Amino acid sequence: MNNVEAKFILQGYRSNGADATDATFRAAVEQAKLDPGLAEWFAREQAHDRAISAKLGSVQPPPGLRESILAGGRVTTPSEPRRTWWRHPALLSMAAGLALLLAVGAAFWPRPAAANATFAEFALADARAGFLHHGGHGEKAQALQAVLSQPATRLSEQLAVNFAAMRDSGCRTVHFNGREVLEVCFERQGVWFHCYIAQRADFPTFAAALSPVLSAQPGASIASWADATRLYAVVSQTGPATLEKLL
Repeated sequence: MNNVEAKFILQGYRSNGADATDATFRAAVEQAKLDPGLAEWFAREQAHDRAISAKLGSVQPPPGLRESILAGGRVTTPSEPRRTWWRHPALLSMAAGLALLLAVGAAFWPRPAAANATFAEFALADARAGFLHHGGHGEKAQALQAVLSQPATRLSEQLAVNFAAMRDSGCRTVHFNGREVLEVCFERQGVWFHCYIAQRADFPTFAAALSPVLSAQPGASIASWADATRLYAVVSQTGPATLEKLL
């Protein structure tokens, strides 16, 4: 298990210790113990989760909410003016309580990354380690590299990718969460891009965004999206505006 895999798993680790006996979580915790940076991140995440639990636990329902709800179920007499349903005190109280919960959650809950952001983070980390190394490897990868290098090619359109053929012909293959990911580099107008391709079937729990999501990171930018069968991430040392032109 590497740090990327451990971080992905530990994002779901409950701060009350309920997952301490789970073998997968134990392995991720052990990995965190081996890396000071990962251990520091994990400690912050756990403190963050405890703060969320404490805040949510401190939320109290509006006084008289139960009585208002019960009162709302009684039939009013004909002499009473008919109140618009959405202005009933019971529903207004419930809405106020829900709004408070949502406000607390928005303030303290970790912000979810874009749909396939964990895959994007992996691609970004791998690309940063190899920004000076470029090129397609193998006949199939070089053919795709040539297509991607064409100014008219739009990456967000469905690309013709034969995953198995590219892998078997020598395309650079990396591993994310124990699954294979292809990486093809290409150049446009003197700028190099790293394109990562994964099979959606290998990551069934990922809620992949069909529209490209652009993100600026220190010293790099990344675009990530999906089609019916693939996950994609493209990394460059340029800004998001340059990536956007490819899509």
